[in-house]
Amino acid sequence: MPKVTTLAASGNQMVGEAFRQAEPDVIAAYPITPQTAIVESYAKFVADGRVHTEFVTVESEHSSMSACIGASAAGARVATATSSQGLAYMWEVLHIAAGMRLPIVMANANRAIAAPINIHCDHSDVMGARDTGWVIFFAETAQEAYDNTVISFRVAEHPDVLLPVMTTLDGFITTHAMERCELLDDETVKAFIGEYKPKHSLLDLENPVGHGMFANLGGAYMQAKLAERRALDNAAPIIKSLGDEWAAICGRSFDMIDCWGMEDAEYAIVILGSAAGNARHVARELRAQGVKAGVVRVRVFRPFPYAELAEALSGVKAVAVLDRSDSFGAQAAPLALEVYTALFDAPVRPAIRNYVYGLGGADVTLEILHQVYDDLDKLAAGEANPGLVYLGIQ
Repeated sequence: MPKVTTLAASGNQMVGEAFRQAEPDVIAAYPITPQTAIVESYAKFVADGRVHTEFVTVESEHSSMSACIGASAAGARVATATSSQGLAYMWEVLHIAAGMRLPIVMANANRAIAAPINIHCDHSDVMGARDTGWVIFFAETAQEAYDNTVISFRVAEHPDVLLPVMTTLDGFITTHAMERCELLDDETVKAFIGEYKPKHSLLDLENPVGHGMFANLGGAYMQAKLAERRALDNAAPIIKSLGDEWAAICGRSFDMIDCWGMEDAEYAIVILGSAAGNARHVARELRAQGVKAGVVRVRVFRPFPYAELAEALSGVKAVAVLDRSDSFGAQAAPLALEVYTALFDAPVRPAIRNYVYGLGGADVTLEILHQVYDDLDKLAAGEANPGLVYLGIQ
């Protein structure tokens, strides 16, 4: 049986511990609020001799990911962390990391993108990177941020995936708030993650390979992108299998989507990240009043769990999709677009309404969520406009 240490810890602290237990060969990072404590704590692990990682301090987030790409291509296990404008500054090289099939693990503290300047939580940064070819996890709690990060190394380095993984947690809400967490012993985690043995290292002189080659005409570029697409599609069952393996060790279940009250729900909220707890609290209150309310939280955003979501929502009358970011000029915000797609071929589709909430750390009150469930009752009866709504605007 694994040894478990119970502690009060923040999400940043738990991600730092997961990094320490994975012990990457290289971490290249640049500090940015509210992620800074992750790499700050890891720098201390290096200084104290608790890990044998090469910690590279760089001049920018673009340089950080560029250094990670070089180290990963050379055959190293590599990790980093960022947030908000830092993730945006990496955008060019995020595509390169995925296109070169490099298993880099990066923690992102979800934070608003300027302008106006804001350091608090929303999902506009990670949603800006949703089409870069990375596997993307969303954590609700500090404990889940730890679990997702541990699993991320196995997913990224799996020979049938070999893609970078972004393990995300909501800025300040999850990154900084203290929670009761369980930390497994180093030996158990190291045994689960295993040793990384790269198949295509630039430093393997006996088996020379090329990385980031020029592919102009003749369809070579399209072939590479098709391989990338298939790897991400095929990652879904691998993520589930590795999540189940970790669950058997730690005792915490792992699902691509987390469902509450969906066995007989008539009204459901679909949501990402830390606000799911508020949604479940309101759903419990409504259940006590006889309202069949449910909540679906998406834990793995890329590859998106279309089949699981469609099944979970198959019996409901009306669905509210809560997005903590917007997709300007689109019919709906990012998560809602995925939900529409998941339900497109359903024989009976529920009424759907999209809400944008909590931008820049705006409060997600229980009153707001009660309003959402009230709207769903009207929507199911045909009395409400199904268009996009910004919640909490005075």
